[in-house]
Amino acid sequence: MEYSPKKLSDILEKYGFNFKKNFGQNFIIDENIIDSIIHKAMISPNTLILEIGPGAGALTYKLSEVAKNVLCFEIDTTLKPILDKFLNDKKNVEVVYEDFLTVNVKEKISSYSYDNLYVVANLPYYITTPIIMKLIEEQIPVDKIVIMVQKEVGDRFKARPGTKDYSSLSVFLNYYFDVKKLMDISKNVFLPKPNVDSIIIEMTKKEVQKQVIDKNYFFKLIRDSFKQKRKTLKNNLKEYPLDIIEQVLIKYGYDLSVRAEQLSLEIFVDMANTIIEKEV
Repeated sequence: MEYSPKKLSDILEKYGFNFKKNFGQNFIIDENIIDSIIHKAMISPNTLILEIGPGAGALTYKLSEVAKNVLCFEIDTTLKPILDKFLNDKKNVEVVYEDFLTVNVKEKISSYSYDNLYVVANLPYYITTPIIMKLIEEQIPVDKIVIMVQKEVGDRFKARPGTKDYSSLSVFLNYYFDVKKLMDISKNVFLPKPNVDSIIIEMTKKEVQKQVIDKNYFFKLIRDSFKQKRKTLKNNLKEYPLDIIEQVLIKYGYDLSVRAEQLSLEIFVDMANTIIEKEV
């Protein structure tokens, strides 16, 4: 069955599908937006795509035409008859009806052969960050992530030092990925229409990460630095060796009166490594 917004709406109506707010369901109904996502994701033919929350399968259908395989994770089992109908001729698509946050992803992808592993998805707003954290913490070998997320969340993901959206999450993601905005998305392209606009973010895995002596200590230092965002490092890092921190900051033209939102990834790396080297 070929995709069209009208056919999608007809299928949803035919099966009496009810959108579930607790699953953050907002399906894309604009085919031009879907085509733009596919184009900007630059998917090579031997790529395995992970799609979290395929919904009624509009994006899935298009992904299957450019990727080797599409592996979807859908928590809402009431979508099964719709996805079965919509994707019945797509033999390279597998839908796993489980919660992505609890599933063993490495086990699921172990049966596939591929050159690249991408995540391409319209993510449910309420679990966007937990999904990204799972990919990182479970060391899923993802090469690129192209996701549609709530604009406010996406702005934090891509934020740079010195901007109001820059946070510990921005630094954390920047450690692992090169993050950039691909396009803004109006709330009018979804069914049902959400209250906020969206943004498409691309996160490409860094080939070389900054060398950190102790990753756990490094990320704790970042979290503590942003603990109270409007406070200075002197106030947020009272339990750390402030004399050592100040020595590092001076190298970059700052002092302890600086706020965390002014500091780049490189400075946080230098701070963490210097503290460990001098405290041991």
